[in-house]
Amino acid sequence: MTATRVDAEVIRRLPKAVLHDHLDGGLRPATVVELAAEVGHTLPTTDPDELAAWYFEAANSGDLVRYIATFEHTLAVMQSREGLLRTAEEYVLDLAADGVVYGEVRYAPELNTNGGLSLAEVVETVQEGLAAGMAKAAAAGTPVRVGTLLCGMRMFDRVREAADLAVAFRDAGVVGFDIAGAEAGFPAADHLAAFEHLRRESVPFTIHAGEADGLSSIHQALQICGAQRLGHGVRITDDIVDGKLGRLAGWVRDRRIALEMCPTSNLQTGAATSIAEHPITALKDLGFRVTLNTDNRLVSGTTMTREMSLLVEQADWSVEDLRTVTVNAVKSAFMPFDERKALIEDVVLPGYAL
Repeated sequence: MTATRVDAEVIRRLPKAVLHDHLDGGLRPATVVELAAEVGHTLPTTDPDELAAWYFEAANSGDLVRYIATFEHTLAVMQSREGLLRTAEEYVLDLAADGVVYGEVRYAPELNTNGGLSLAEVVETVQEGLAAGMAKAAAAGTPVRVGTLLCGMRMFDRVREAADLAVAFRDAGVVGFDIAGAEAGFPAADHLAAFEHLRRESVPFTIHAGEADGLSSIHQALQICGAQRLGHGVRITDDIVDGKLGRLAGWVRDRRIALEMCPTSNLQTGAATSIAEHPITALKDLGFRVTLNTDNRLVSGTTMTREMSLLVEQADWSVEDLRTVTVNAVKSAFMPFDERKALIEDVVLPGYAL
């Protein structure tokens, strides 16, 4: 098959799937400004365009810890029912406008309880907002399905509570689980009891691993904790020398463990040096199940259209490559097999028949 090059407008219309995207990292700048005024929170600037630029600049530090610190302002406006409803609904509408047909949104409920909401109330409210967004997107002719991943914060002590929430809400829109936060120094195995509980209850989970830490982090996530996907996973390249895969890299590739890769975010946190040299391209060519993701759309100043466009422009990707990562994402989504199959056959593949 001859590789097909595509321009940005064609890319915007292509069906997309995103597995790794944080709710609190994807708010509209104008929404942050409006909600901050309502709750009395001081922002670096009250101009939406300037705020967007501030986020992008602050996140370009090459430091994961500083990158995470930028979430102070979005979380400040996500402590009430009203704030959560609005941000969840807008989240879905923004995905739909970007051509996303399937998304998984993740967030840590424990970070949204400062306004008095219980953990369960946070989850119920977010699900209500997501449902409203999906209904509006469908009515507008741009349907998108969004599932929720609940996160535990790996550096705190409420991971098991978050896992219990994922079990409790698995029939109410929550499709899986994750742990997030500073990776180095906070090994996934510290929360083994939570992951064992999820496995017993048949709740799938991914784990942030191989972003700010190396192969030991990936090994723990997969071989000790039992993750079905890897959040980022860029450091799997440490186990590949001259195209030859080590045991761990071979395990990841051969068992089709999805890598939730986020190029722009990885540049910002120092996990990669450029789009052209980002490991996603080499791993794709080696047959890994790579997926393309935004991570945090506000913080990284990005969208799925932008991520795809960057790979086309700077890493020589074709439309066939974009189709591959989209199909990979749907194949690895935390939803039933028959629904994944139908989405690929009825929506994704026809959408790439340019």
